[in-house]
Amino acid sequence: MTELKSILDEAARQGLISPEAGGRLLPFLTEHGVAVIETLPVSRADGQAWSDTETPRFVRGFHDVLITIGVVVALVGLWGLAPLYAVPVAIIVLSEILVRRQRLALPAVSLTIALFCWICLLMSQFFPPWTPTSQSFGAEATQFVAGFPIILGAYYARYRVPLSLALCIMSVLAFVLTLILRLVQWVSGNPAFFLDHPVVLALVALICALGLFMMALYFDLGDRLRRTTRSDIAFWLHLGAAPALLYSTVSLLSIGESGRIFDLANMSARTPVVVATVAALMLIGLVIDRRAFVTSGLLSLGVAIFGVVQEGNATIDTYIFTTLIIVGAIVLIIGTGWMPLRRLVLRALPPAIASRLPPG
Repeated sequence: MTELKSILDEAARQGLISPEAGGRLLPFLTEHGVAVIETLPVSRADGQAWSDTETPRFVRGFHDVLITIGVVVALVGLWGLAPLYAVPVAIIVLSEILVRRQRLALPAVSLTIALFCWICLLMSQFFPPWTPTSQSFGAEATQFVAGFPIILGAYYARYRVPLSLALCIMSVLAFVLTLILRLVQWVSGNPAFFLDHPVVLALVALICALGLFMMALYFDLGDRLRRTTRSDIAFWLHLGAAPALLYSTVSLLSIGESGRIFDLANMSARTPVVVATVAALMLIGLVIDRRAFVTSGLLSLGVAIFGVVQEGNATIDTYIFTTLIIVGAIVLIIGTGWMPLRRLVLRALPPAIASRLPPG
């Protein structure tokens, strides 16, 4: 009842219904058996009800999964037989039926991903973002990225898929990044400036990654109880911000002896940097209550642990299994103890900050 009332109140705030109509609809819907599942909201000591974070609202049942399988198989077949320009027509037709009319969440995600892949192929045909002999960030890279926010923004305006807006925001930041890189090259007068100064490249990438993280926080803190689509948009933005922060930070702190960023030849020497960065991301994930931050860093943590174990005299099988055991143990500890750990973190924060975060 409480959750159903909050949905009707939100509809009234958005102007979809009048407050009086919402008041009359609540008892009517309840009497006719329409209700929201009450097992998701968690009652807090302060009387607030909230949904325990990151419930995958894009998976609402096996019906969505079945339709999504059909969408993926059909688009793959069409991609192999039809011209490139026939694919967006199919995406739009399916979006009109499955997204705009039937409001199916998981097919909306799959269609958005298909549109993103189509934009990649389309733009790469006209503006190859790089060539094997390229030593600078040219106009092609900027032109390649420029198409993404336009098409994805138009798709979001029509179908209101949270993932499409998140990808649009990421592509805008990528576009800004290419402009900054080209501006620095132009000011320096050296087309190969970033090959000579990899630290500057890593620093610019870190600034853009922080911008993406701040944008994710903007949507997240605007819906601390995770009840609206702002939370879904923040979820996808965090999923992209975490690896961006990880790799830009590690690149900045671990320039190899050869001057290259993320030099795999010296991976074991940079293992402490990777582990410390992943630990920081885990702490940030606990503070903002986003498991996506923790999940995105696990693969890199596994690579770092593999580098540590490789310094010993174990066989290759021992490397792999030891890495799997350690990473699996970390996942289980954090997963099962997420809420107690988060309560400890929240108690250590100033009340003014903790009050703006999701309840613990």
